[in-house]
Amino acid sequence: MLRAGRIAYTNDLPIYCAFDVGAERFPGTLLADVPTALNARLLGAQLDLSPVSAFFYARHADRLALLPELCIGSRDQVWSVTLVSAVPPEQLDGREIAVTRESASGRNLLAVLLTRRYGVCPKFVDVSDPMERVLSGRPALLIGDRALDAQRCTVPEHVYDLGSLWHEWTGEDMVYAVWAVRRDVLCADEALVASAFEALYRSRAWGMANMEQVIAAAQRVLPRGEGFYAAYYRTLNFAFDERARSGLRRFIAESVTAGTLERACSVDPEPLRVPR
Repeated sequence: MLRAGRIAYTNDLPIYCAFDVGAERFPGTLLADVPTALNARLLGAQLDLSPVSAFFYARHADRLALLPELCIGSRDQVWSVTLVSAVPPEQLDGREIAVTRESASGRNLLAVLLTRRYGVCPKFVDVSDPMERVLSGRPALLIGDRALDAQRCTVPEHVYDLGSLWHEWTGEDMVYAVWAVRRDVLCADEALVASAFEALYRSRAWGMANMEQVIAAAQRVLPRGEGFYAAYYRTLNFAFDERARSGLRRFIAESVTAGTLERACSVDPEPLRVPR
């Protein structure tokens, strides 16, 4: 049986809600966790297939194979990957920025933007709860639902949407998470991997066609104001299409230039059969 991960934020529900409500069946087990934990579990052979941080995939492309079609990204703004700072990004040189351990892509995106776009070199400090820094008025990177929460309790001018900053600078999409399988698992049972992918593909199709049920599920997980989730899910992109792949290539290239990634890698998915 295939062991698979899922992201423990509401941003994964358009892909996984169909499994939760019984509209589709996943041929294996699903484990929810934050992105960095899923990264470690996949590479440590505790999972066979999982969404992983795009930056993590780029670091371990020799051991991981990309699945087609699926990603979590943004065409422009993203809402759930933010720098909260009373000081503008271009003035953060030498300053401490609290960073979450939950997302490799978000952390590296901030490093790339500050280094390459703004030409500054801050000091990143790992903390278990960046929200505490935000509430005390100090700069912090927030990811996922905590980033969404922060926007309700901070000055709007102090919230910098990293998806928007990236798109303004590059004109490209940004990809935060991709779906990957360990290469040894793919070699051992390609048919099982294809079956899991097809289930994910169908589940995403169901989610896109039944967004009201997805929104209702998100409200049960973490209630927010009327209309919030409808607007939030419209900001996200779940299709690993050519625009998304182009954005990921640029992100990888900028990471290499910034010195946070040793070398570039392919972003071409494995040619698994896509149901139509």
